[in-house]
Amino acid sequence: MVNGYHLTPRHTRLRDTVRAFAETEVRPHIPQLEASRTVAHDLSRQIAHQGWLGATINATHGGLGLGHLAKTIIIEELSRVSAAMGAMIQASQLGVAKIIHFGNNEQKQTWLPAIAAGTCLPTIAVTEPGSGSHVLGITTTAVRDGDHYFINGTKTMVGNIHIADLHGVVARTGPGSRGLSAFLVEADRPGVHLTPHQPAMGLHGFSFGEITFDNCRIPATNRLGAEGDGLDVAYSSSVLYGRPNLTAVALGIHQAILDTTVTYTAAQRRYGKPLADLPTVMQRLGSIQSRLMTARLTAYHAVHLLDKGQPCDAELINAKLINAEYAIDSARTGMEIHAAHGLRPEQSPIERYLRDALHIFAPAGTSDIQRLRLAEHALGVTKQPWSTRFRTSPSNRLKKRVTP
Repeated sequence: MVNGYHLTPRHTRLRDTVRAFAETEVRPHIPQLEASRTVAHDLSRQIAHQGWLGATINATHGGLGLGHLAKTIIIEELSRVSAAMGAMIQASQLGVAKIIHFGNNEQKQTWLPAIAAGTCLPTIAVTEPGSGSHVLGITTTAVRDGDHYFINGTKTMVGNIHIADLHGVVARTGPGSRGLSAFLVEADRPGVHLTPHQPAMGLHGFSFGEITFDNCRIPATNRLGAEGDGLDVAYSSSVLYGRPNLTAVALGIHQAILDTTVTYTAAQRRYGKPLADLPTVMQRLGSIQSRLMTARLTAYHAVHLLDKGQPCDAELINAKLINAEYAIDSARTGMEIHAAHGLRPEQSPIERYLRDALHIFAPAGTSDIQRLRLAEHALGVTKQPWSTRFRTSPSNRLKKRVTP
């Protein structure tokens, strides 16, 4: 059990609840998910029905209203058992961000209670095959036609697409940085086409892939914010939800790496003693422990500041950088300690943790992107932090545009 790190008794109770659920309801499914490499439709819905998607949704809209640190704990504990299911809930909560920050009252009243109850799973669809994380390279279009828009284009690497009920789509409505707008698109609308699920290296059970919009007609009331807010929707969602959410997934994997490696080294014996007694092994275990402590501190500190309304964009960026890099480093260290025993999944889950950890590197910006943003922070050339911008009222927020 983790103590400190800004945790209250309520956080501790939440951790105990999620951990117990993950051990009893999620862990038994892992062998089948790893063997089939298919989407965990039923398990994803079961997790969503626990109400944890509403961690940052306020009580007036049916949510828990517990904040970002609580959200981190939920994702972390699920990811400690199954990074795929941690990824599922983090992607859904990323889909919440755009509605909380840019939705009007009707949109919030329509969608947030359903998301909080687990009856609606949202996505956010920004990345495209031809532009990757370069948001200004988006070519998907949304053309106004009276009281409707027609959306055409393709989005890729969209989390939860095969289980989602609602897609948050950023599309081009005009030229330049203010030519992007965001829309809510119901998954069952005509013109929404999904590619079949393709298993990846890790995160078996998690759904992500490609959506094509072919003259998909949506009402203008499905637009989030004003025309031209699409870039703000993408950036704010990535910084305030995407990065801390992925941080939490990496943190859960990292804890599992340490737990598994400690258990292995205590059980294995060399020269008549536990493997853990060997100085070289102790050095490696110490490295994993050190990385994990640093990673957890950066993760919890960043979201604690976010919950307190303090400027923390740099802390959120750094937390994603540290947690993604350190989880990968520790997974490799764990594999080195396991040696040949780590190569067979029936002998140890350590190889799964390495595969899963590598999935956290690219989303919401690779480590190179995080370092560039941190360099801008060091040089004093960053714009208004998203973490302080969204302390303002909705009416002021839409007037205070941030030039990227």
